[in-house]
Amino acid sequence: MSRTVYAAAHACLVEPDPERKSALAIALRDAWRAGTLAVGCDAILPEVVEAGRPPRPALVDARSLPKRSLGTAEGRAALVHAVAHIEFNAINLACDAVYRFRDLPDAFYGDWIGVAAEEGEHFRLLRDRLRELGHDYGDFAAHGGLWDMARRTAHDPLARMALVPRVLEARGLDVTPGIMQRLRRAGDDRTADLLVIILRDEIGHVAAGTRWFRFLCGQRGLDPEPTYFALLEEFLRGELRCPLHLEARRAAGFSESELERLQAMCGQVT
Repeated sequence: MSRTVYAAAHACLVEPDPERKSALAIALRDAWRAGTLAVGCDAILPEVVEAGRPPRPALVDARSLPKRSLGTAEGRAALVHAVAHIEFNAINLACDAVYRFRDLPDAFYGDWIGVAAEEGEHFRLLRDRLRELGHDYGDFAAHGGLWDMARRTAHDPLARMALVPRVLEARGLDVTPGIMQRLRRAGDDRTADLLVIILRDEIGHVAAGTRWFRFLCGQRGLDPEPTYFALLEEFLRGELRCPLHLEARRAAGFSESELERLQAMCGQVT
């Protein structure tokens, strides 16, 4: 019998070694495209799972992470490390969506398998760059905010789609252009060029979140926009940071009325 898509995603999710996890994410996409993974078969796997991670980096509260200038080599390396850590966690988030949420259309699994593989590719690009800068993954402290939200939304794919791709990952769309500009001013075009690739792909990842959030709202007879803002209030108390990258968010499927409400929430003036 074919291996289930759930078992393959689970293997990637619990793998602690970053290189091996990246390889498993890419292999998962290859197996999906080859049609060798079964969907809909029973998978006797743990009901609750924690993502595998290496002993380093140390995880700390986000507020305790030091602020470093991109004008220094150390500051640029710390930035690359921070983005690499986000991409590492994003592999876990995509694999967890495949593993945890059952009885959804095959296209749902295909989308998040593709996302997991792209996040694995991003992690490899950033780790290579980090090594070029004289460091490696684990050299700087990091925070666990992305995986914390995975835990909080483990009960419901609709909440997961709303709050991980359409809030946390969408925040990456907002901040990346400014980071690229600062890197170029500091003379680090190599890192900025990597972020161009990542930003392009992340728009597609947020768009997948939008697509499946709206699909799940439709299944439940819910109006997507008020449902989205109710979830923002429930999970984040309506707190949102500006500025918003409106062009990228439009490309990722945000409606004009959503963008207007989000700008009003965070005080962005257009």
